[in-house]
Amino acid sequence: MLPDQIKTVFMKTDPFELLPDEKLEELSRRAEVKTYPEGTYIFRQDNPSLDVLFVIASGLAEITVTNERGVESVVGVRRPYDFFGETVVLSRQRYPGSVRAREALVCCLVKRTDLEALIYNNRDFSGFFNALLAERMRLLYTEIVAEQSYETYASVPSPRFHQRVSEVMSRPVITCQTSDPVVQAARKMAEKGISALLVLGPDHAPRGILTEKAITHRLVAERRFPIESCRVEQIMNSNLAQIPPQAFLGQGLATMMREGTKYLIVTEREAVMGILTLFDLIKTPETGSLLLAQEIESRQRIEDLAKIGRQVDPLLSSLLAERASVREILEIMSEIHERMTRAVIRLSEERMKREVGPPPTDYCWINMGSAARHEQTLRTDQDNAIIYEDPPEEEEASADGYFEQLAEYAVEGLFACGFAKCRGDVMATNPKWRRSLSAWVEAIQTWTRSYDPEDTRNLTILLDFRPVWGNMTLATRFWEEIFSAFQASPSARHMLTKDDLQYKLPLSFLGSFVTEKSEPHKNEIDLKKSGSAHIVNGVRIFALENRITEPSTLGRLDQLAGMGAMEAEDAELFGASFEAIMMLRIRENMKKFGNDKPADNYVAPDRLSKREKMILKDALSSVGQLQKLIEKEFSVPWLQHYV
Repeated sequence: MLPDQIKTVFMKTDPFELLPDEKLEELSRRAEVKTYPEGTYIFRQDNPSLDVLFVIASGLAEITVTNERGVESVVGVRRPYDFFGETVVLSRQRYPGSVRAREALVCCLVKRTDLEALIYNNRDFSGFFNALLAERMRLLYTEIVAEQSYETYASVPSPRFHQRVSEVMSRPVITCQTSDPVVQAARKMAEKGISALLVLGPDHAPRGILTEKAITHRLVAERRFPIESCRVEQIMNSNLAQIPPQAFLGQGLATMMREGTKYLIVTEREAVMGILTLFDLIKTPETGSLLLAQEIESRQRIEDLAKIGRQVDPLLSSLLAERASVREILEIMSEIHERMTRAVIRLSEERMKREVGPPPTDYCWINMGSAARHEQTLRTDQDNAIIYEDPPEEEEASADGYFEQLAEYAVEGLFACGFAKCRGDVMATNPKWRRSLSAWVEAIQTWTRSYDPEDTRNLTILLDFRPVWGNMTLATRFWEEIFSAFQASPSARHMLTKDDLQYKLPLSFLGSFVTEKSEPHKNEIDLKKSGSAHIVNGVRIFALENRITEPSTLGRLDQLAGMGAMEAEDAELFGASFEAIMMLRIRENMKKFGNDKPADNYVAPDRLSKREKMILKDALSSVGQLQKLIEKEFSVPWLQHYV
């Protein structure tokens, strides 16, 4: 075939038709053409990648898969202007199936290096292949999770997270009107033996929830309104959280925790189908663990919190056993850990008030690291800091002394609850991580202008912070200063990019795993350092560039895609990769935890199933794409000669 004929084939093949004319001409000159007689195998299942994409110019190809008994089945057909071998050419894995020429076949072969160059430089083109790879990873993820055995992980009875909401929701929904007297609504609650009513507006649309707690607190304890004349709309909670009936209970629990509510309205096509309450989730003995989040807030001693902390880890076992998604696991476990942290700080602050007095100025306690990113499952080392309002100059020393003692109480309390002290001393007890707002601003300006790797490391720690207690506006003001400092210093983005790129992916040029060569982790891969950390680092840089304060990786990806700052297909691919790696991390760590071994994030690829190896290679391959993307977007070429 002549280059013009090859170009015509590409022009009729999606997504090559998206390429500009000059790119098509160049690709046509570089492509190889091969002919395969009828019945010929182009490649066989489990063969190593040929490092090419096959675009069919003429003929017919059939995709086959051979099962464990050696029986071969046709699972698909490819016609002219289709292609095959797309996921393997990018991930450099072995072929998951075979391709055979049903009719004499003519193919245009695109080399992997040429395909990667096109993906790297053409966003619409790359989105097509990234969407394919993300879909494949989601399918593999679903298959792997479905194969998990309950017995492998469960150390407590199953909390049935994969029951549908429709199976346990309360119905019919008892309602009242916004204009009803509260006395009348309370009487209805008593008659029905329920603790909440769905409040409807004049148009019969849901407007809020009226609870016994709201009546007691606002009318009895606080006496905001006269009881006799108070209307429902005056004290109802108008923040309605909704969930569809087909959702799983695990999703319901995650939503309750995220929204800080005990009630979810179950809706389908805007129609109210029922109401899901916290009681619905915990009314069987098997789901008693779900009370943990509520119990934490009622405890008044560190010792009692520590006892609750010991009940958290079995909940993670149950989540895994019930095949909860990574998003559900992260939301539920992180919310429990964060509530524990807030409870410890509250008790520490109350102790300071008894011993010394109230805080001398407003302050904000922030979490950093995996706790801040809501990626903490098992309790890990503490990473925390304090930002406090600038005191008068003559009171600076005494103010810092107060917060030093508060930090000491809080860090020790967290340690008692199972959160180990940071070996790198990244804790509010360290003056470096306990500063006034102006001192923090000065530090961030220094770190963003520095070429010192230690300052870059400080940035990677700080820039994932989440406020968890105190005056949250201090955190908001600090974020504005951070964004301003980064906007004024392109070198900061360059240094963060350089910091991530110095660590290479554990995949060889041929697509095989590169493992540790010496003990104690010989033949293993660190899934955190060599996998998920790269996604965290890359997505963080994009988030900073787009003034996103959300610290979680999946949340950042959602926002980046929503605002158009990252292609939706890219965000989907990186999110799928992150969830896949986190799934393997959580699962392997829980196995070690159950065998009294340290949860160290290492896995031996040789002990993974075929599907698990495939999804890990796919995920690491997409991490490589993210690294190339941040290198292209945020590296400053002239700085390469100086740092």
